[in-house]
Amino acid sequence: MASDSCGLEQLVAPYAVDEGVETRLSLGQGWLRRWTTAWRFDGEEVIWALRDLESVPLFRSQLVRRFGWGTRQRHRPGLQFMVSTGRHHGFESLEEQRLLLALDFLRVREVLPQPFRLSFEHSEGRAEHIPDFLVVMADGGRWVLDVRPRALVGDADELKFAATGELTTACGWRYAVVTGWRPHVWSVLDALSAQRRPVDDPLGLQVELLAAAKEPVAFGDLVQATRLPVVARAHALHLIWHGRLAIELAEPLSDATLVSAGARRDA
Repeated sequence: MASDSCGLEQLVAPYAVDEGVETRLSLGQGWLRRWTTAWRFDGEEVIWALRDLESVPLFRSQLVRRFGWGTRQRHRPGLQFMVSTGRHHGFESLEEQRLLLALDFLRVREVLPQPFRLSFEHSEGRAEHIPDFLVVMADGGRWVLDVRPRALVGDADELKFAATGELTTACGWRYAVVTGWRPHVWSVLDALSAQRRPVDDPLGLQVELLAAAKEPVAFGDLVQATRLPVVARAHALHLIWHGRLAIELAEPLSDATLVSAGARRDA
């Protein structure tokens, strides 16, 4: 799992909706017309059928449901700054905040929280679901994401997740339910994120680090190869976050971690 070239699907723990749940969805003739999505523009909701979603001006849309703050609520909402977008983005839980940090690491183009309300048909009637995020990746691909700890996923949630999966398949988008992270991913990203913002390098330590990483080298030896190893540690983390150096994300970050030239070495 190379840090400079991994994708979202490699970072999150695998999760799949039970196949039996999908049989409860009403996917007969004309379902792309009957299933609808509600988007908000200038404070007003506008309805689009699934068959017409390509015409939605995504970047002009607003939250279809606003976040709430209260003294007795059990979840923790807030705002997370993302270097890749240059803005703050809302989240409703610590799990969602972690996802935003991971998306920032992947250098996404845009993140839209609470983007739309899906209204879909199933064997017992009709239901609605508001996904947590709609994400435009660096390559232009679109992901719809829901965040829910695995232990909290119930039968009603699985039905909504299955319906959202059908929506994204019909649109050519991708969908994931983030229930957790692969081993060591979150701890490594958390450590790297300390140096994700722009940093000044008046001593030219980044040039020294890039030169020392022409061949794979242990992190401890890499920083020792510079004039100021203590300062170089911060710059090394910054270069790894931005893909100019690369490490293996599936292992703990330590002085023994191998560091190599990243795909964005000359960025």
